[in-house]
Amino acid sequence: MLEAGFSAAAKEKARSVVESFEKFIQEHKDEIAALQILYSRPYSQRLTLKGIKDLAAAIEKPPRGWTPQVLWRAYETLEKSKVRGAGGKVLADIVSLVRFALHQDNELRPFHDQVNERFAQWIAQQEKKGRKFSDEQRHWLEAIRDHIAASLAIQVDDFDYVPFAQRGGLGKANQVFGEDLGPLLNEMNKVLAA
Repeated sequence: MLEAGFSAAAKEKARSVVESFEKFIQEHKDEIAALQILYSRPYSQRLTLKGIKDLAAAIEKPPRGWTPQVLWRAYETLEKSKVRGAGGKVLADIVSLVRFALHQDNELRPFHDQVNERFAQWIAQQEKKGRKFSDEQRHWLEAIRDHIAASLAIQVDDFDYVPFAQRGGLGKANQVFGEDLGPLLNEMNKVLAA
């Protein structure tokens, strides 16, 4: 009998967290840049890591104290059949949480999983169009994909940092992709972080 009581209490607490989070999103949609972008479909601007950090700081402030993991667990407690994977572990998962809360996505999945899926679709589309990537290009593209999954976007300046700097940085990326690098980055930002 204790187990049933605990489960009911856990569900009630989760319901309170989810309802409060969704109310917070609604009430602050005009104040927080990341929420403004996530509310606009199609997106009027690109999400930035700074915007997501600002949103994370806002939801973590007392009295809320929410983290992506706390929110993820609350949704999992209430809607286990719609929650995929163990999310909430990286900052970018806030995007998945907000999209799910806004009912833009039918399932709550880690942002990284969504980016991986979009990447696989994008690669398949490129190959269908007759564009082939060398093994070296594929390794670079996978690193770019992973960077977007963690940081929401990639910029030329990012090639100064790990893992890109270890591979030769922007100079090497330019050698590998040539004049296609700039358009390729723009396209990947648009497609993968959609």
